[in-house]
Formats: sequence, structure tokens, C-alpha cells
Amino acid sequence: MKKIISSVMLIFITVTVIGIIVFVYQKYYFNDFIKAQEKESQTSFYRDSDVKTNDERSYCIESNEFNDAIFFKEIDVNKNTPYKVSCMVKTENVESSDPETSGACISLIDTYDQTIPVQGTNDWQKITLYFDSKNAEKVKIGFRLGGYDGYSKGKVWFSDIHVEEGKKDESRVWNVACFLIDNVQFEKDGKQYNYSLTEEDKNLLEINLNRFGNTCETFSNGAMKVEHEIIEITEPLTSFSYDEENYYYVSPTDVKPLIEKYVNEKEYDHIFIGIRMGNTEGSIPVKDWIGLGSMVYGNIGFSNIRMPNDMSRSKMYRYDIRNDIFPEEVFVHEFLHSLERNMKERGYDVPALHDNEVYGYKSIDSRGLKNWYIDYMQCNISTDNGKIGLDKSAFSTKPIQESDFVDAIELNFENNPENIKDLVVQVFQNFKNLIVKSNEENNENSEYNTIVTE
Repeated sequence: MKKIISSVMLIFITVTVIGIIVFVYQKYYFNDFIKAQEKESQTSFYRDSDVKTNDERSYCIESNEFNDAIFFKEIDVNKNTPYKVSCMVKTENVESSDPETSGACISLIDTYDQTIPVQGTNDWQKITLYFDSKNAEKVKIGFRLGGYDGYSKGKVWFSDIHVEEGKKDESRVWNVACFLIDNVQFEKDGKQYNYSLTEEDKNLLEINLNRFGNTCETFSNGAMKVEHEIIEITEPLTSFSYDEENYYYVSPTDVKPLIEKYVNEKEYDHIFIGIRMGNTEGSIPVKDWIGLGSMVYGNIGFSNIRMPNDMSRSKMYRYDIRNDIFPEEVFVHEFLHSLERNMKERGYDVPALHDNEVYGYKSIDSRGLKNWYIDYMQCNISTDNGKIGLDKSAFSTKPIQESDFVDAIELNFENNPENIKDLVVQVFQNFKNLIVKSNEENNENSEYNTIVTE
């Protein structure tokens, strides 16, 4: 009798333990992801069996206060190879200290690569991060409520995660778009700013975009070509970004609702925003810039081109043999900021685009910095140690696009257990590794304070 009772108790205990393991798995097993937050005890992480888009439980991050919280996993990658990370994301009451850089997003840890952050309350939507592995052999892919330069609070769910490896496009043809923002309606501190591009503005932008394409081919000595299109946006732009260095400008987050459908339809390699932010009667405050670059829309180079407030007095953008034979200079300059950034991220020693005077180049009336840009693009800047400038590979180092994944290889990223046996084995194996991993993480000088590793 005692033996029978003991057996029943053993079965009961076993079933109970398995039930606890299953419960823990359902809510807290993160498939080898490392969970981290910058500010301790501000964020909770769990798996959600109710809010999801497929058979697997979603990954949920909830921050009651502003924080940078993330779960990430390190994977092996091949050098100089395109990768795509996609998932479905849902948000609830997400607020950000800097909407341009923080929110719900996919992110590469220790880089600036991330998707455009999502804020507010939104139903399920697909987000995709394209990235080039460059010289890396390992990368940390993260799913984040926060960002590389800001904090967020609220709640986000990530579901249906996929990671794919593609094949890089080596074409030297750049597909460029210039979006003309025809309607600015911006209110700040009780003051209303309303501006529209004039027909002269639009004509000059189109003329100089044509010149930009020809100039890039000539300056690069035929190493690149540009195909472009102009898209006029009539819906009002109501949001601007601000920083102390530039004052107000158009960030990718500001303009995303207006141009997203066009960007999704085409594979653009660079985006210009043509805009008027003032006239002779007043303007949205800027800090002495006409063009502003070195930004990214997802992974696409992104630049502002601002029309001068008083076109009647400005010679800018007009070709004139006596006054300006290089009116497309602002387009060239901002585009080169993207190439400069691309190559520096790949470990090339590229001179700073603004260091022209360091190397003896000065702006010349009617020609501007034309000679500087030619030598910069042809790697023909003289120094005591030889010629420097952009490496020729810069002209084929374009953003990763969906077409790079026609014959993609899907990577096994989540590693969800397929049955109860696998589940039990994984849980106990992870428990065994927990202390080892935690000790390793504590010894690293990391950006994050890792609180749980599984």
C-alpha cells in the first residue's frame, strides 16, 4: 500500500514539476536571448501566449518609466554580407524621450543600425532591419524598447521573428529619390509656420538633381551612375526635429508618414527632402544650414535640402557662368556625407568631408569646393603619405535592399523546443549555463546592465 502511495506521489510530483516547467517556459523562456536594461528594476520581460501573430508566444517588454530595454542574441555572420531581420510589432502607449532615435525597434547592439522607432499605440505591423555585416564575424541582434540615443516607456510585443542571409548587389547604379515637401504646417510655442515650395523652387531642385547625377558620374570618373526621380508630397508636414547644433530640421521620423508608401514600393539608395522652411517675412529657426546630411532612413542615406528664404537675393541653385557654375554643390556635399559614413563604418581611413582646408582646398567664387569633391571622389588628395580619399568600393557600397534576398537563406534564430522532452532538456541546460553566463556578462564592460540571461 505504501509502495502504491509512493508511486502516486512520485507521479504527482513529476507532473507538478513538469507543469511548473511548462508554465515557466510559457512566460519566461526566451530561447537564449539575453535580457537587459540600462536602468535597473524599471522593466519587465516575459512571453505572452495571448498577444501574438503565430503559434509561438510573443516577446513582451514593458517599462513603466523611461528606460532603454532590450533582449538580444549574438549570432555568427559572414563578412560583407547582407542580412535581413524582420518581425511583427505591436505597441501600447509607447512614449520616447527622443522620437527620432528611440521607441519600439529592431536594433544591432553597439551600432547605430536600427529600424525607424515606433511610438504610440499601434496594432500589429511588420518592421524590417536590413544590415551589412561589414567586417564583423558576430553581431548582436536586439528587439528594443528604447534606442541608441534615447529612452522609452510603454509596452511592446515582438512576434514572428525571422533572420535571413542574402547576396549583395554589386551594381554601381544608385537609385535616388527627391521628395518635394509642398506644404509645411508647423506650430511651435503658439506660433504657426506655413510654407510651400514655389514653382521656381521646384524647377531649380529638379534642374540641380539632374546636374547632381551627371556630376557624380563625372567626379567619380565613371565609377558610379545615378538614376533619380522627383516625387511631390502635397500632404502637410507638421513635425520637425530639433537639436542644439542645427536647430530645426526634417528627420526620417518626421517625414516617414508622408513618404513610407513610396519608399516601400521602390528600392532607393539615397533620399533627398526638398523643402522651404522660411521666406522674407520669417522662418522656422535653423542654424545656418542649407543642406543637412549623414542621416539614415532605416538604412538608406537621408539628406535635407532647404531652399533659401529669399530667392530673389540668393544666387544659390542657379547656374551662371559668372557667379555659379556648380549650383548642385549642396546635393553633392550631402550625398558624400553618406559615402563618408559608409566607408568609415567599414574601417576605411577617409578624410572628413569638412576638412577641405586642412588639405589646402578653399572655396572659390563660382566654383565652390568643386576641386575638393573631385579629388575626394577620385582618391586624389595629396598628403605626405600618398593619395587619399574615397576608396573606389564606396560607389558600390549601397544600402541593403529586399532584392538582395531573392535566394535568401533563413537562419535558425529562435530555437523553440519542438516537444516536451526538448523543453525539459533545454530548461535544465539553460539553468546549468545561467550562472556561467551571468558571471561572463558581469565581467564585461557592457553598455547594458544585464539582469537575466537564459
